[in-house]
Amino acid sequence: MLTRPNKAMQGRDIHEHHRAATPLELLFDLVFVVAIAAAARELHHALSAHHIGQGLFGFSFAFFVIWWAWLNYAWFASAYDTDDTRYRLFTMVQMFGALILAVGIPDLFNDSTKITVGVVGYAVMRLAMAAQWLRAGHDDHRRRETCYRYAAGISLMQVFWIVRTFLPADWQIPLLLPGVVAELLVPIFAEYKAKTPWHPHHIAERYGLLTIIVLGECILGATSALANMLQAHGWVFDLLPLGLGITGLIFAVWWLYFDMPWAEVLSRERNQRVAFLFGYGHYLIFAALAALGACLEVVADVVQAKREAALPDHGAAAHAVSPLFAIGAVATAVAIYLLCAAFMRAYVIEPSQKLWVGCVAGLAVLAVAVGAVAVGLSLPWALLLIVFAPMMMTLICPHQTAKEPVLAAVR
Repeated sequence: MLTRPNKAMQGRDIHEHHRAATPLELLFDLVFVVAIAAAARELHHALSAHHIGQGLFGFSFAFFVIWWAWLNYAWFASAYDTDDTRYRLFTMVQMFGALILAVGIPDLFNDSTKITVGVVGYAVMRLAMAAQWLRAGHDDHRRRETCYRYAAGISLMQVFWIVRTFLPADWQIPLLLPGVVAELLVPIFAEYKAKTPWHPHHIAERYGLLTIIVLGECILGATSALANMLQAHGWVFDLLPLGLGITGLIFAVWWLYFDMPWAEVLSRERNQRVAFLFGYGHYLIFAALAALGACLEVVADVVQAKREAALPDHGAAAHAVSPLFAIGAVATAVAIYLLCAAFMRAYVIEPSQKLWVGCVAGLAVLAVAVGAVAVGLSLPWALLLIVFAPMMMTLICPHQTAKEPVLAAVR
Protein backbone atom coordinates (compact mmCIF):
# COMPACT_ATOMS: atom_id res chain seq x y z
CA MET A 1 0.00 0.00 0.00
CA LEU A 2 2.80 2.40 0.92
CA THR A 3 4.44 1.91 -2.46
CA ARG A 4 1.26 2.79 -4.36
CA PRO A 5 2.22 5.83 -6.52
CA ASN A 6 0.66 9.17 -5.64
CA LYS A 7 -1.08 11.14 -8.36
CA ALA A 8 -1.55 14.85 -8.82
CA MET A 9 -5.10 16.11 -8.25
CA GLN A 10 -5.56 17.96 -11.53
CA GLY A 11 -9.29 17.30 -11.78
CA ARG A 12 -11.04 14.45 -13.57
CA ASP A 13 -12.27 14.64 -17.16
CA ILE A 14 -15.95 15.68 -17.08
CA HIS A 15 -16.51 13.76 -20.35
CA GLU A 16 -14.83 10.55 -19.16
CA HIS A 17 -16.60 7.49 -20.57
CA HIS A 18 -17.94 4.72 -18.36
CA ARG A 19 -17.29 6.70 -15.18
CA ALA A 20 -18.79 4.62 -12.37
CA ALA A 21 -18.63 4.49 -8.61
CA THR A 22 -15.42 2.93 -7.31
CA PRO A 23 -15.16 0.07 -4.80
CA LEU A 24 -13.85 2.60 -2.26
CA GLU A 25 -16.94 4.76 -2.69
CA LEU A 26 -19.16 1.72 -2.21
CA LEU A 27 -17.30 0.87 1.00
CA PHE A 28 -17.66 4.48 2.11
CA ASP A 29 -21.43 4.24 1.57
CA LEU A 30 -21.64 1.07 3.65
CA VAL A 31 -20.18 2.91 6.63
CA PHE A 32 -22.88 5.55 6.28
CA VAL A 33 -25.49 2.78 6.38
CA VAL A 34 -24.72 2.47 10.09
CA ALA A 35 -25.36 6.16 10.72
CA ILE A 36 -28.58 6.21 8.66
CA ALA A 37 -29.83 3.10 10.45
CA ALA A 38 -29.10 4.73 13.83
CA ALA A 39 -31.08 7.86 12.90
CA ALA A 40 -34.04 5.82 11.61
CA ARG A 41 -34.00 3.61 14.70
CA GLU A 42 -34.11 6.60 17.04
CA LEU A 43 -36.97 8.14 15.05
CA HIS A 44 -38.90 4.87 15.31
CA HIS A 45 -38.44 4.82 19.08
CA ALA A 46 -39.42 8.48 19.41
CA LEU A 47 -42.62 8.06 17.39
CA SER A 48 -43.56 4.91 19.30
CA ALA A 49 -43.09 6.76 22.59
CA HIS A 50 -45.19 9.78 21.45
CA HIS A 51 -42.12 12.05 21.47
CA ILE A 52 -43.06 13.43 18.08
CA GLY A 53 -41.56 16.90 18.19
CA GLN A 54 -38.33 15.79 19.80
CA GLY A 55 -38.04 12.85 17.41
CA LEU A 56 -38.59 14.90 14.27
CA PHE A 57 -36.17 17.60 15.41
CA GLY A 58 -33.48 15.09 16.29
CA PHE A 59 -33.97 13.13 13.08
CA SER A 60 -33.90 16.22 10.86
CA PHE A 61 -30.64 17.43 12.35
CA ALA A 62 -29.01 14.00 12.55
CA PHE A 63 -29.88 13.18 8.97
CA PHE A 64 -28.63 16.57 7.80
CA VAL A 65 -25.24 15.90 9.36
CA ILE A 66 -25.08 12.45 7.76
CA TRP A 67 -26.27 13.65 4.35
CA TRP A 68 -24.03 16.71 4.31
CA ALA A 69 -20.86 14.77 5.04
CA TRP A 70 -21.78 12.17 2.42
CA LEU A 71 -22.67 14.83 -0.18
CA ASN A 72 -19.39 16.69 0.22
CA TYR A 73 -17.36 13.53 -0.23
CA ALA A 74 -19.43 12.43 -3.26
CA TRP A 75 -18.92 15.70 -5.16
CA PHE A 76 -15.24 15.93 -4.23
CA ALA A 77 -14.61 12.35 -5.36
CA SER A 78 -16.41 13.04 -8.61
CA ALA A 79 -13.93 15.83 -9.33
CA TYR A 80 -10.65 14.72 -7.73
CA ASP A 81 -10.64 10.98 -7.03
CA THR A 82 -7.03 9.87 -7.62
CA ASP A 83 -7.43 6.52 -5.81
CA ASP A 84 -3.84 6.72 -4.56
CA THR A 85 -2.57 5.97 -1.08
CA ARG A 86 -3.13 9.41 0.42
CA TYR A 87 -6.61 9.66 -1.03
CA ARG A 88 -7.54 6.24 0.37
CA LEU A 89 -6.16 7.02 3.81
CA PHE A 90 -8.03 10.32 4.07
CA THR A 91 -11.20 8.47 3.02
CA MET A 92 -10.56 5.92 5.76
CA VAL A 93 -10.37 8.75 8.30
CA GLN A 94 -13.73 10.06 7.08
CA MET A 95 -15.21 6.57 7.45
CA PHE A 96 -13.89 6.42 11.01
CA GLY A 97 -15.54 9.77 11.71
CA ALA A 98 -18.84 8.44 10.34
CA LEU A 99 -18.70 5.54 12.79
CA ILE A 100 -18.05 7.93 15.70
CA LEU A 101 -20.98 10.04 14.51
CA ALA A 102 -23.25 6.98 14.40
CA VAL A 103 -22.41 6.25 18.05
CA GLY A 104 -23.35 9.81 19.01
CA ILE A 105 -26.63 10.02 17.08
CA PRO A 106 -28.84 8.96 20.04
CA ASP A 107 -27.68 12.09 21.90
CA LEU A 108 -29.24 14.25 19.18
CA PHE A 109 -32.63 12.78 20.08
CA ASN A 110 -32.26 12.80 23.86
CA ASP A 111 -30.46 16.06 24.63
CA SER A 112 -29.24 18.28 21.80
CA THR A 113 -26.96 20.17 24.22
CA LYS A 114 -24.93 17.00 24.93
CA ILE A 115 -23.69 16.00 21.50
CA THR A 116 -19.95 15.86 22.13
CA VAL A 117 -19.50 12.43 20.52
CA GLY A 118 -21.42 13.49 17.42
CA VAL A 119 -19.42 16.72 17.12
CA VAL A 120 -16.16 14.77 17.38
CA GLY A 121 -17.25 12.34 14.65
CA TYR A 122 -18.42 15.16 12.40
CA ALA A 123 -15.18 17.10 12.97
CA VAL A 124 -13.08 14.06 12.07
CA MET A 125 -14.98 13.63 8.79
CA ARG A 126 -14.97 17.28 7.84
CA LEU A 127 -11.37 18.09 8.75
CA ALA A 128 -10.23 15.11 6.68
CA MET A 129 -12.32 16.56 3.86
CA ALA A 130 -10.63 19.94 4.33
CA ALA A 131 -7.25 18.24 4.04
CA GLN A 132 -8.35 16.69 0.75
CA TRP A 133 -9.32 20.12 -0.56
CA LEU A 134 -5.96 21.56 0.49
CA ARG A 135 -4.21 18.84 -1.45
CA ALA A 136 -6.41 19.49 -4.50
CA GLY A 137 -5.66 23.21 -4.26
CA HIS A 138 -1.95 22.51 -4.16
CA ASP A 139 -2.09 20.36 -7.31
CA ASP A 140 -4.84 22.01 -9.38
CA HIS A 141 -3.56 25.49 -10.20
CA ARG A 142 -6.60 26.39 -12.32
CA ARG A 143 -9.01 25.89 -9.42
CA ARG A 144 -6.69 26.62 -6.51
CA GLU A 145 -8.81 29.45 -5.14
CA THR A 146 -11.95 27.29 -5.25
CA CYS A 147 -10.27 24.42 -3.41
CA TYR A 148 -8.79 26.69 -0.76
CA ARG A 149 -12.16 28.35 -0.27
CA TYR A 150 -13.66 24.93 0.41
CA ALA A 151 -10.90 24.09 2.90
CA ALA A 152 -11.27 27.41 4.71
CA GLY A 153 -15.07 27.23 4.85
CA ILE A 154 -15.09 23.67 6.15
CA SER A 155 -12.43 24.42 8.79
CA LEU A 156 -14.21 27.54 10.03
CA MET A 157 -17.46 25.61 10.39
CA GLN A 158 -15.72 22.99 12.51
CA VAL A 159 -14.47 25.75 14.79
CA PHE A 160 -18.07 26.98 15.02
CA TRP A 161 -19.50 23.55 15.97
CA ILE A 162 -16.76 22.84 18.50
CA VAL A 163 -17.07 26.25 20.17
CA ARG A 164 -20.85 25.80 20.27
CA THR A 165 -20.50 22.77 22.54
CA PHE A 166 -18.86 24.93 25.22
CA LEU A 167 -21.55 27.63 25.18
CA PRO A 168 -24.45 27.77 27.68
CA ALA A 169 -27.36 25.46 26.86
CA ASP A 170 -29.66 28.42 26.15
CA TRP A 171 -27.35 29.50 23.32
CA GLN A 172 -26.81 26.15 21.66
CA ILE A 173 -30.29 25.51 20.21
CA PRO A 174 -30.66 28.97 18.57
CA LEU A 175 -27.27 28.51 16.89
CA LEU A 176 -28.28 25.30 15.11
CA LEU A 177 -30.13 26.92 12.21
CA PRO A 178 -27.46 29.58 11.51
CA GLY A 179 -24.88 26.78 11.56
CA VAL A 180 -26.83 24.69 9.05
CA VAL A 181 -27.32 27.70 6.75
CA ALA A 182 -23.61 28.54 6.95
CA GLU A 183 -22.71 24.95 6.03
CA LEU A 184 -24.96 25.15 2.97
CA LEU A 185 -23.33 28.40 1.90
CA VAL A 186 -19.78 26.99 1.87
CA PRO A 187 -20.04 25.37 -1.62
CA ILE A 188 -21.78 28.46 -3.00
CA PHE A 189 -18.98 30.63 -1.63
CA ALA A 190 -16.27 28.24 -2.85
CA GLU A 191 -17.54 27.80 -6.42
CA TYR A 192 -18.44 31.43 -7.00
CA LYS A 193 -15.64 31.99 -9.54
CA ALA A 194 -14.60 28.54 -10.75
CA LYS A 195 -16.50 25.25 -10.76
CA THR A 196 -15.03 21.92 -9.79
CA PRO A 197 -14.93 19.28 -12.58
CA TRP A 198 -17.62 16.91 -11.29
CA HIS A 199 -18.87 14.18 -13.60
CA PRO A 200 -22.66 14.21 -14.28
CA HIS A 201 -23.14 10.47 -14.78
CA HIS A 202 -20.97 9.68 -11.78
CA ILE A 203 -22.91 12.09 -9.54
CA ALA A 204 -26.26 10.70 -10.73
CA GLU A 205 -25.08 7.18 -9.98
CA ARG A 206 -23.82 8.14 -6.51
CA TYR A 207 -27.17 9.69 -5.61
CA GLY A 208 -28.98 6.67 -7.00
CA LEU A 209 -26.85 4.36 -4.88
CA LEU A 210 -27.64 6.31 -1.72
CA THR A 211 -31.34 6.13 -2.62
CA ILE A 212 -31.09 2.35 -2.82
CA ILE A 213 -29.19 2.26 0.49
CA VAL A 214 -31.92 4.29 2.21
CA LEU A 215 -34.60 2.06 0.72
CA GLY A 216 -32.60 -0.92 1.95
CA GLU A 217 -32.87 0.50 5.46
CA CYS A 218 -36.65 0.65 4.98
CA ILE A 219 -36.70 -3.02 4.01
CA LEU A 220 -34.41 -4.03 6.88
CA GLY A 221 -36.41 -2.21 9.54
CA ALA A 222 -39.78 -3.41 8.29
CA THR A 223 -38.53 -6.98 7.88
CA SER A 224 -37.24 -7.01 11.46
CA ALA A 225 -40.64 -5.85 12.70
CA LEU A 226 -42.42 -8.53 10.66
CA ALA A 227 -39.99 -11.17 11.93
CA ASN A 228 -40.74 -10.17 15.53
CA MET A 229 -44.45 -10.46 14.82
CA LEU A 230 -43.99 -13.88 13.24
CA GLN A 231 -41.92 -15.16 16.15
CA ALA A 232 -44.41 -13.87 18.70
CA HIS A 233 -47.63 -15.11 17.10
CA GLY A 234 -46.70 -17.46 14.29
CA TRP A 235 -48.35 -17.10 10.91
CA VAL A 236 -51.31 -14.72 10.90
CA PHE A 237 -53.24 -13.43 7.92
CA ASP A 238 -52.25 -9.80 8.60
CA LEU A 239 -48.68 -10.64 7.64
CA LEU A 240 -49.66 -11.14 4.00
CA PRO A 241 -51.16 -7.69 3.20
CA LEU A 242 -48.67 -6.01 5.53
CA GLY A 243 -45.64 -7.57 3.85
CA LEU A 244 -47.11 -7.00 0.40
CA GLY A 245 -47.89 -3.38 1.23
CA ILE A 246 -44.36 -2.70 2.51
CA THR A 247 -42.78 -4.35 -0.53
CA GLY A 248 -45.12 -2.63 -2.97
CA LEU A 249 -44.61 0.81 -1.42
CA ILE A 250 -40.82 0.56 -1.46
CA PHE A 251 -40.91 -0.68 -5.04
CA ALA A 252 -43.25 2.14 -6.11
CA VAL A 253 -41.09 4.92 -4.64
CA TRP A 254 -38.02 3.30 -6.17
CA TRP A 255 -39.72 3.24 -9.58
CA LEU A 256 -40.72 6.89 -9.34
CA TYR A 257 -37.18 8.00 -8.48
CA PHE A 258 -35.35 6.00 -11.12
CA ASP A 259 -37.90 6.94 -13.78
CA MET A 260 -36.24 10.38 -13.78
CA PRO A 261 -33.15 10.77 -16.06
CA TRP A 262 -30.87 12.59 -13.64
CA ALA A 263 -27.64 11.90 -15.53
CA GLU A 264 -29.08 13.10 -18.84
CA VAL A 265 -30.17 16.41 -17.34
CA LEU A 266 -26.93 17.00 -15.42
CA SER A 267 -25.00 16.39 -18.64
CA ARG A 268 -27.14 18.73 -20.73
CA GLU A 269 -27.65 21.51 -18.18
CA ARG A 270 -24.24 21.74 -16.54
CA ASN A 271 -24.48 24.94 -14.51
CA GLN A 272 -24.47 26.03 -10.90
CA ARG A 273 -28.24 26.34 -10.63
CA VAL A 274 -28.88 22.77 -11.73
CA ALA A 275 -26.06 21.42 -9.57
CA PHE A 276 -27.29 23.09 -6.40
CA LEU A 277 -30.96 22.31 -7.03
CA PHE A 278 -30.08 18.68 -7.64
CA GLY A 279 -27.58 18.40 -4.80
CA TYR A 280 -29.52 20.22 -2.08
CA GLY A 281 -32.99 19.16 -3.23
CA HIS A 282 -32.20 15.55 -2.46
CA TYR A 283 -31.99 16.17 1.28
CA LEU A 284 -35.76 15.93 1.75
CA ILE A 285 -35.99 13.01 -0.67
CA PHE A 286 -33.41 10.99 1.26
CA ALA A 287 -34.78 12.08 4.65
CA ALA A 288 -38.36 11.22 3.68
CA LEU A 289 -37.33 7.76 2.53
CA ALA A 290 -35.32 7.13 5.70
CA ALA A 291 -38.26 8.34 7.80
CA LEU A 292 -40.57 6.10 5.80
CA GLY A 293 -38.63 3.08 7.05
CA ALA A 294 -39.14 4.19 10.67
CA CYS A 295 -42.86 4.81 10.02
CA LEU A 296 -43.29 1.37 8.47
CA GLU A 297 -41.82 -0.12 11.63
CA VAL A 298 -44.38 1.85 13.64
CA VAL A 299 -47.16 0.35 11.49
CA ALA A 300 -45.83 -3.17 12.10
CA ASP A 301 -45.62 -2.45 15.84
CA VAL A 302 -49.23 -1.29 15.94
CA VAL A 303 -50.42 -4.37 14.07
CA GLN A 304 -48.49 -6.57 16.50
CA ALA A 305 -49.85 -4.67 19.53
CA LYS A 306 -53.40 -5.11 18.24
CA ARG A 307 -52.79 -8.83 17.80
CA GLU A 308 -51.41 -9.10 21.35
CA ALA A 309 -54.34 -7.15 22.77
CA ALA A 310 -56.71 -9.68 21.24
CA LEU A 311 -55.02 -12.59 23.05
CA PRO A 312 -56.20 -13.76 26.49
CA ASP A 313 -54.49 -12.13 29.48
CA HIS A 314 -52.94 -9.42 27.31
CA GLY A 315 -53.78 -5.75 27.27
CA ALA A 316 -52.86 -3.00 24.89
CA ALA A 317 -49.34 -1.73 25.20
CA ALA A 318 -49.19 1.30 27.43
CA HIS A 319 -47.35 3.40 24.88
CA ALA A 320 -48.75 1.96 21.66
CA VAL A 321 -49.68 4.62 19.13
CA SER A 322 -53.05 4.52 17.41
CA PRO A 323 -53.57 3.00 13.95
CA LEU A 324 -54.56 6.45 12.68
CA PHE A 325 -51.27 7.94 13.89
CA ALA A 326 -49.29 5.10 12.33
CA ILE A 327 -50.86 5.38 8.90
CA GLY A 328 -50.69 9.17 9.16
CA ALA A 329 -46.93 8.96 9.76
CA VAL A 330 -46.46 6.77 6.66
CA ALA A 331 -48.69 9.06 4.60
CA THR A 332 -46.73 12.14 5.73
CA ALA A 333 -43.38 10.60 4.74
CA VAL A 334 -44.75 9.56 1.34
CA ALA A 335 -46.35 12.99 0.83
CA ILE A 336 -43.03 14.76 1.48
CA TYR A 337 -41.33 12.40 -0.95
CA LEU A 338 -43.96 13.00 -3.66
CA LEU A 339 -43.82 16.77 -3.28
CA CYS A 340 -40.02 16.82 -3.40
CA ALA A 341 -39.92 14.47 -6.39
CA ALA A 342 -42.44 16.69 -8.19
CA PHE A 343 -40.44 19.82 -7.38
CA MET A 344 -37.17 18.28 -8.55
CA ARG A 345 -38.73 17.04 -11.76
CA ALA A 346 -40.47 20.35 -12.48
CA TYR A 347 -37.49 22.62 -11.80
CA VAL A 348 -34.58 20.37 -12.74
CA ILE A 349 -35.87 17.99 -15.42
CA GLU A 350 -39.03 19.05 -17.24
CA PRO A 351 -41.91 21.36 -16.20
CA SER A 352 -45.31 19.79 -16.87
CA GLN A 353 -48.87 20.44 -15.78
CA LYS A 354 -49.56 16.72 -15.84
CA LEU A 355 -46.81 16.29 -13.28
CA TRP A 356 -48.67 18.32 -10.69
CA VAL A 357 -51.91 16.54 -11.58
CA GLY A 358 -50.17 13.26 -10.80
CA CYS A 359 -48.80 14.69 -7.55
CA VAL A 360 -52.23 15.89 -6.43
CA ALA A 361 -53.72 12.51 -7.35
CA GLY A 362 -51.07 10.79 -5.23
CA LEU A 363 -51.78 13.09 -2.28
CA ALA A 364 -55.49 12.35 -2.69
CA VAL A 365 -54.76 8.63 -2.42
CA LEU A 366 -52.87 9.28 0.82
CA ALA A 367 -55.81 11.25 2.21
CA VAL A 368 -58.21 8.44 1.30
CA ALA A 369 -55.98 5.87 3.04
CA VAL A 370 -55.82 7.92 6.23
CA GLY A 371 -59.56 8.53 6.13
CA ALA A 372 -60.24 4.85 5.58
CA VAL A 373 -58.31 3.95 8.73
CA ALA A 374 -60.26 6.60 10.64
CA VAL A 375 -63.52 4.83 9.73
CA GLY A 376 -62.26 1.35 10.54
CA LEU A 377 -60.08 -0.06 7.73
CA SER A 378 -57.24 -2.20 9.08
CA LEU A 379 -53.67 -0.92 8.79
CA PRO A 380 -52.36 -3.65 6.43
CA TRP A 381 -55.05 -2.92 3.83
CA ALA A 382 -54.61 0.84 4.20
CA LEU A 383 -50.89 0.37 3.55
CA LEU A 384 -51.73 -1.48 0.34
CA LEU A 385 -53.86 1.50 -0.66
CA ILE A 386 -50.94 3.89 -0.08
CA VAL A 387 -48.92 1.95 -2.66
CA PHE A 388 -51.04 3.63 -5.34
CA ALA A 389 -49.90 7.15 -4.31
CA PRO A 390 -46.46 7.10 -5.98
CA MET A 391 -47.92 4.98 -8.77
CA MET A 392 -50.30 7.81 -9.68
CA MET A 393 -47.41 10.16 -10.49
CA THR A 394 -45.66 7.50 -12.55
CA LEU A 395 -48.81 6.59 -14.51
CA ILE A 396 -50.25 10.08 -15.07
CA CYS A 397 -46.96 11.73 -16.03
CA PRO A 398 -44.40 9.19 -17.26
CA HIS A 399 -41.08 10.70 -18.18
CA GLN A 400 -40.41 11.56 -21.79
CA THR A 401 -37.00 12.75 -22.90
CA ALA A 402 -37.18 16.47 -23.48
CA LYS A 403 -35.90 17.81 -26.82
CA GLU A 404 -35.22 21.32 -25.53
CA PRO A 405 -33.48 22.63 -22.40
CA VAL A 406 -35.82 22.13 -19.51
CA LEU A 407 -34.94 24.95 -17.13
CA ALA A 408 -37.07 27.66 -18.66
CA ALA A 409 -39.32 27.61 -15.62
CA VAL A 410 -36.37 28.21 -13.31
CA ARG A 411 -34.75 30.85 -15.47
